[in-house]
Amino acid sequence: MTEKTKGPASYFPSIEAKYGRSIAEWKEMIRGQMPARHMELVAWLKTEHGMGHGHANALVADTLREESA
Repeated sequence: MTEKTKGPASYFPSIEAKYGRSIAEWKEMIRGQMPARHMELVAWLKTEHGMGHGHANALVADTLREESA
């Protein structure tokens, strides 16, 4: 039995399908906007790339988690 993906990563397949870029590409773009606060990055994805709030928040949260690890 396979485990169901949880947390921000559960959004990743639909983000790739809907917005046409890989998660690695999105994360690289987010890192290019740093330093910035979480909600500034979310707003940037929504404004500049037309991303929905949930998708933008998931990408930013996972990217920032990786940066702080």
